[in-house]
Amino acid sequence: MNELVKKLREETGIGILDCKKALEQANGDLEKAKKILREQGKEIFAARTSEANQGRVEAYIHHNGRVGVLLEMNCQTDFAANSEAFREVLKDLTMHIAAAYPPPLYIKPSDVPAAVIEQERDVYRKQAQAEGKPPPVIEKIVEGKLQSFYKQVCLMQQPFIKDPSGKLTVEDVVSELSRKTGETIVIKRFARFEVGK
Repeated sequence: MNELVKKLREETGIGILDCKKALEQANGDLEKAKKILREQGKEIFAARTSEANQGRVEAYIHHNGRVGVLLEMNCQTDFAANSEAFREVLKDLTMHIAAAYPPPLYIKPSDVPAAVIEQERDVYRKQAQAEGKPPPVIEKIVEGKLQSFYKQVCLMQQPFIKDPSGKLTVEDVVSELSRKTGETIVIKRFARFEVGK
């Protein structure tokens, strides 16, 4: 019965107790339970198409008290937000932000202000020109260096610190969690504090 309650919860987005009662009334029939919920006026939605407006905030303070991180990660249901997998990834990501060097400044490349991107492009262009590179090659160099810049300053692009191979990115970790939960997972915001910085 617990598996049916979980399935109904995932498919409807309705609270666990209501799902359990509806399944009991429907003698375990999922479709009848959905109908009962609708008749009770419960709003049913497709979990995969809903907005990621549930989630959790996690705090991490390093053992020496010199670095701290706050991170908000969102999903579509409180069921997923309270799952062990969600909480584990959230905790790992706060530790990643605390330990990453250089520390991330943005969540994803689209969050980087246009002025910062243009400034970086200008620096890379001048470096390539100083090396005597031809104009078509300069633009390719600039784009390549910009991708490296994103890997340094954007959390989602950074290599995940718990992966010894260095191939797994934070984005890969979040995507895997999304696949496991069947929900949209979004890193909403983070703040990193370090004594003296």
